[in-house]
Amino acid sequence: MPAYLDHNASTPVDPRVLEAMLPYLSGPYGNPSSLHRYGRLARDAVERARGQVATLVGAQPGELIWTSGGTEANNLALKGVCQGGRAGRLLYGASEHPAVMEAAESLRAAGWPVEVIAVDAQGRIAESAFRQQLRAGPVRLASLMRANNETGVIHELAPWVSAIHAAGGWLHVDATQAAGKLPLDFAGLGADLLTVSSHKIYGPKGVGALVVRSEVELQPLLHGGAQEKGMRGGTENLPAIVGFGAAAELALQELETRMAHQQDLRERLDAGLRAIPSVRLFGDGAPRLSNTTQFSLEGWDGEALLMHLDRLGYAVSSGSACASGSGEPSHVLLAMGVDAMVAKGAVRVSLGKDSQAAEVDGLLRALSQLSGRTA
Repeated sequence: MPAYLDHNASTPVDPRVLEAMLPYLSGPYGNPSSLHRYGRLARDAVERARGQVATLVGAQPGELIWTSGGTEANNLALKGVCQGGRAGRLLYGASEHPAVMEAAESLRAAGWPVEVIAVDAQGRIAESAFRQQLRAGPVRLASLMRANNETGVIHELAPWVSAIHAAGGWLHVDATQAAGKLPLDFAGLGADLLTVSSHKIYGPKGVGALVVRSEVELQPLLHGGAQEKGMRGGTENLPAIVGFGAAAELALQELETRMAHQQDLRERLDAGLRAIPSVRLFGDGAPRLSNTTQFSLEGWDGEALLMHLDRLGYAVSSGSACASGSGEPSHVLLAMGVDAMVAKGAVRVSLGKDSQAAEVDGLLRALSQLSGRTA
């Protein structure tokens, strides 16, 4: 059986999640906005799932807006905040996911003042430079991920909340990769907006959420319906929302077990990679997600290595799935100061809750055999 080691791109649907969804694929078929009994049954399921996802991230159910996934949620956060209300700069991290980076750059093209927050050689927020940016004038929104999707580097955000608010800005946190891998506390963190996605936590694809504090001034991206308090028009995807809720409940129940299992496997992987002389680990000096390792193998282009490993039965990634096939080096690694040719050779292994030590050992043997060879 091939080893699937690309869980940051997408996770398989947990059988228990599928079981929760099945009745809603053929059962309560009313529109959740309808007032009759069929609509009320659907609405009850939507609201139950809203509570499950909100509990996972430490938010109130009324703060959660359903979206089609993390990309829409990030776009709603950035564009929805910047298109309404007072002026100020939009700041975003240099290592953010393309869904944040490209949304921000589209606002820059439309005339909005946008600045990039630098990261250091380990992929962490460059503290001195960011403090200077925050002191340079009014801020409308700062967007910072909780954990990086490529390197797994965890950003400590709590120290920045008060400074961002003092500059007049809201804080948006992309927690797409952190959910189900780190404890999340929206209220405790002090964030104003937070993004999560179902298919990263063993739920179905095509559904996500943006958590928004009531004080935040937000303009909708989609019009044509009063759903989600007018913030996201369109009939809700009931089976997917139910699945997201079930996945969120399981992720919270099993968080410590999953983290410990993945941490053991990642440390096993990292130790094996360090023993291969031609391997370079990225973000190795910073706290990282329990499941994520990014590295390069000297003499190999990342996509060539990916395809070779695929033929051997190991599914890994050359970076963000949203940017795969571009042929360009990772913007995350470039922001960390990694040479472009080295960055182009990077691959990512992202372990899952059901990954096994035998899969890690087999991958290490394959990489050891490829070491010293060229593509």
